[in-house]
Amino acid sequence: MLAPRTTRRLTRTAAIAGVLGAAATITGCAPLDALTGGPRVERLDGGIPAAQAAERASYAAGLYAGNGTYTSPNGRENIVVFVTLADGGVVTDVSVTPGANNPTVAFYQGQFAEGIAAEAVGRHVDELNVTRVAGSSLTSGGFREALEQIRAEARL
Repeated sequence: MLAPRTTRRLTRTAAIAGVLGAAATITGCAPLDALTGGPRVERLDGGIPAAQAAERASYAAGLYAGNGTYTSPNGRENIVVFVTLADGGVVTDVSVTPGANNPTVAFYQGQFAEGIAAEAVGRHVDELNVTRVAGSSLTSGGFREALEQIRAEARL
């Protein structure tokens, strides 16, 4: 797993190995779809005005990873975010590896992880300002932190 506040460009093999290693450490997760009927996106905003679109930063294509932390009622929580960018900064793939410390947080992180790709893929990385996905608002803070690391690493 990546150290806090660390970002690096990864090969697809390294990214997959990291995801599998992190996922193997998670225990006690409730069946996500069984409780809620699947992920539901409640709010994703942050589209930028057309006048600012030309001022977007340019990003190098590749697979990037960032580590996000946030505070839940149960303490500090962690997620690892993987984003694949096309030339120019359009998100072509995104995944979140939960790193929860208890089953409740694992549930919300899992819901977030299942719902984020549907909202982020196809959008420019500068347009992403996630506030809540599938009922998980706190996980969004960790996602935004990781995304800032990814933007900094990928920016040309």
